[in-house]
Amino acid sequence: MDKTNEMVLRFLSRSSNESFARVTVAAFVAQNDPTLEEITDIKTAISEAVTNSIIHGYEDGLGYVEIKAVLYPRKLIAWVSDQGKGIENIEKARQPLYTSKPELERSGMGFTVMETFMDEVDVTSTPGQGTIVKLIKHFGSPVDKERETK
Repeated sequence: MDKTNEMVLRFLSRSSNESFARVTVAAFVAQNDPTLEEITDIKTAISEAVTNSIIHGYEDGLGYVEIKAVLYPRKLIAWVSDQGKGIENIEKARQPLYTSKPELERSGMGFTVMETFMDEVDVTSTPGQGTIVKLIKHFGSPVDKERETK
């Protein structure tokens, strides 16, 4: 399946840029004519991944968050990456309600939310080097999605 379009977005790890990232990816995806629910799902997952980079990856410092998004006729693949502190235990971090920042009253549901709204979520991280969250969303009815994965 050939890609139809691609974009890369790089911005400072400021909380104010989270909404910019979410809206930018939604506008990019709109060219594939997704449903409103699909756009909302993507915006939510991108928001969670970017927020994780800002809050956990860079903690109180500044760095860059990068989003690479590739569109296919019926699918989006997006990578949200940072060069922050990384995740020591990915399995633990993906557990519902786990947070490394309880003092910030974080819910610990970021990865759970991403997994709920996307078709696939993959996390790669190296302590001291950063994290890459890969998000995949298929467009279309459940029957269309089933057909494409075969």
